Amino acid sequence: MKNTRLIFRAQGFTLLEIVIVMTILAILGASAVYLLKGNVDVAKESRVESDIQAISTQLQLYESRAGRMPTTEQGIKALVEKPTSEPVPERWTQLLEDEPKDPWGQAYKYAYPAVKSKKAFDMWSVGKDGQDGTADDIGNFKNTATN
Repeated sequence: MKNTRLIFRAQGFTLLEIVIVMTILAILGASAVYLLKGNVDVAKESRVESDIQAISTQLQLYESRAGRMPTTEQGIKALVEKPTSEPVPERWTQLLEDEPKDPWGQAYKYAYPAVKSKKAFDMWSVGKDGQDGTADDIGNFKNTATN
């Protein structure tokens, strides 16, 4: 029988190969973040529209119990705490735990009677820029701002 030696070679990746793979992964990751950035904004806008629908439902329930909508001064807070300013509703029920915030951390705006919408009230988010009355406002009305 022949005496054969088994030769084992250490196998692994070179530093250059690792650097190339890491560079490719970094480029792919940056591209994914760039592409998803637009989707995050769309998702936030969709959430605002959904929130406005949900709050509108609670406002209609408030109206059915109190006999009228909250005033502009009472605002959406009337769904959380019983209003103390006139007109104080006789039949009041807490409909929300907390005053809702939009995805950018701002309180939703409310006005009664409506000026911009065909509904009884206006409700909107000031949008990404945090400024009221600009093109990125999202509400229960068609935005006519051109900023």
